[in-house]
Amino acid sequence: MPSSAPSIPLIRPVAREEVGAIAQLARTVWQLAYRDIISQAQIDYMLGQRYGAPRLLEELARPDIWWDQAFVGARRLGFAATQATATPAEFKLDKLYVHPEAQRQGVGSALLQHVAQRCRSRGGKHLILAVNKNNAQAIAAYRKNGFEVRESVCVEIGNGFVMDDFIMARSLA
Repeated sequence: MPSSAPSIPLIRPVAREEVGAIAQLARTVWQLAYRDIISQAQIDYMLGQRYGAPRLLEELARPDIWWDQAFVGARRLGFAATQATATPAEFKLDKLYVHPEAQRQGVGSALLQHVAQRCRSRGGKHLILAVNKNNAQAIAAYRKNGFEVRESVCVEIGNGFVMDDFIMARSLA
């Protein structure tokens, strides 16, 4: 994607029949963006357990999670999944992935803006997310979009793997 001509992404919900394409985009992002951050074994585990089409279909069917995707022209370049937390007026951005070729092109910011607007319309006051501590590019992008580190956590994700994350938060006021 040429960096000289950024386009405004079209954001729309993910339909059930698009889950395969979303799973493929997740595979591409994990293979390209995370290869220098976590081990290939951990990437393979995440793709098998959390980003395979059956798991995504299961999540897409849940009424408490909403999914959005971003297109520039006919290219699907990013997606986000958001849900309410147990804390009143707080929402969690569970997934936000942008194809590496489209990073720094406004796709992630457009998805974040869309998610924030949707959360506000549902009474949200805060948006939180988890980001790997070694993902400096993502941390910088989230900070640019108003997020600050709230806490540091280590999360057991299964199969002996631990994610060393920052929990970041953004006020929606």
